[in-house]
Amino acid sequence: MKKTLIGGLIVAVMMLSGLKVQAQNKLVINADQGKTQISRHIYGHFSEHLGRCIYGGIWVGPDSDIENINGYRTDVFQALKNLDIPNLRWPGGCFADEYHWTDGIGPRSERPKMINTHWGGVTEDNSFGTHEFFGFVELLETEPYITGNVGSGSVEEMSKWVEYINFDGVSPMADLRKKNGREEPWQIKYWGVGNESWGCGGNMTPEYYANEYRRYATFARDYPGAKLYKIAGGANSTDYNWTEVLMQKIPLHMMDAMSLHYYTVPGSWGNKGSSTDFSKEEYLLTLQKAAFMDELLTRHETIMDKYDPRKRVKLIVDEWGTWYDVEPNTNPGFLYQQNTLRDAFVAAITLNTFNKHADRVHMANLAQTVNVLQALILTDEDKMLLTPTYHVFDLYKPHMDATLLPSYVESEMVEAGGTKIEALNVSSSLSEDGTVNISIANVDPEKAIDLDVFLHGTQAKDVSGRYLTATDLNSHNTFDETDVVSIKEFKDFEWAKDVLEVKVPAKSVVVLRVK
Repeated sequence: MKKTLIGGLIVAVMMLSGLKVQAQNKLVINADQGKTQISRHIYGHFSEHLGRCIYGGIWVGPDSDIENINGYRTDVFQALKNLDIPNLRWPGGCFADEYHWTDGIGPRSERPKMINTHWGGVTEDNSFGTHEFFGFVELLETEPYITGNVGSGSVEEMSKWVEYINFDGVSPMADLRKKNGREEPWQIKYWGVGNESWGCGGNMTPEYYANEYRRYATFARDYPGAKLYKIAGGANSTDYNWTEVLMQKIPLHMMDAMSLHYYTVPGSWGNKGSSTDFSKEEYLLTLQKAAFMDELLTRHETIMDKYDPRKRVKLIVDEWGTWYDVEPNTNPGFLYQQNTLRDAFVAAITLNTFNKHADRVHMANLAQTVNVLQALILTDEDKMLLTPTYHVFDLYKPHMDATLLPSYVESEMVEAGGTKIEALNVSSSLSEDGTVNISIANVDPEKAIDLDVFLHGTQAKDVSGRYLTATDLNSHNTFDETDVVSIKEFKDFEWAKDVLEVKVPAKSVVVLRVK
């Protein structure tokens, strides 16, 4: 059913109920009609061996002068723990298809060094491997998601890694795990069979990958108490043919999900644009490209619906986020970029979109966690800061595992240089305790918007709010000024009979909770 038809039905109900509908900007929420749960895994993250994400970002080693917990940076751990991150993807990315897991086990001093040919050509000492990764996710109490090596690996190598991780018994790989200090298996669930097989993972055709997937997935065994959730390497952005072929060629019972990658690039791949120096038109163009996620998901889901109308196979958007030119005087292979208020809007729009597609989208992973692309956290030696993107994830925590609520929004437009988008981007959900969660992004850089919110199907009236904004669109936190962009309490709302009137500040992300 199209948005216009849904909106017409909701507005008609409002008119019959005697509610006012004349507001230019209005949001209608049916709090008693939610059916789909928003998987908490939509709010997931990605940690690749790329630049300073792992080494210097998550891992400094137990002998470092930087405060750490068994080698993991204490400040980074605490920040991620505060977000209650639901999952963490590792070891890649492109790196996954050149990573041989046996190089990353055993005494660290005896592990072979390797060249990271994808990202900067640097030498890595493999001090962060399987045991270190699982130690970190256990510390965080989050779910691990491993991407296995299809591109340069073998079926045997992947099969043995699964056995090493998941088998609770007597076998060569289980015995090796015990020898390396881990008696109990980790019993991982989420398992990716290759990464970007259309590109850095092997430059395969979809037909060839579909056959390879069937072979690799066959020998990625389920063990007692450890059934794998197998994720096929899906399409790059608008490659709808890749989705079509995989849905045709891979039996549905052999895959639980299919991945999808999409990056928001303001310019071209050869000239992506600066992370901090941009015009209003470039700002709106960036957000317009972020909002394309809705069409992208819809088109891939339509293909999947043709072969899987019951939606058993889910979509995993395990790489998404902004991608700009690297910061001046940094290694171009490290993909280090600043993170401004503009990135906060990309995060808000994208997460709102994932919420709305929760019937098919089960997981998503922001690229990346620390020091790479649209990072949550930036570090410099012993210094650390939280980015505007981090704060959006903090604001949106109430949506995790809540029930998606049907809603309809009418918004004025904002325009610059021929680029025109809706000023308001919204999603809503219902928590288990009956709280209605409303996330609102006002992307207009100059104008506060008066929004009338009509809550149907609930008597909730107690409202609280938090929001994120800053002086300028390119405002960002630095190691000297870490709170230039931070969350504040929001109070600019009031009830007028049955309507919640909200003044949404210019260039802000607001989350309201109505109990």
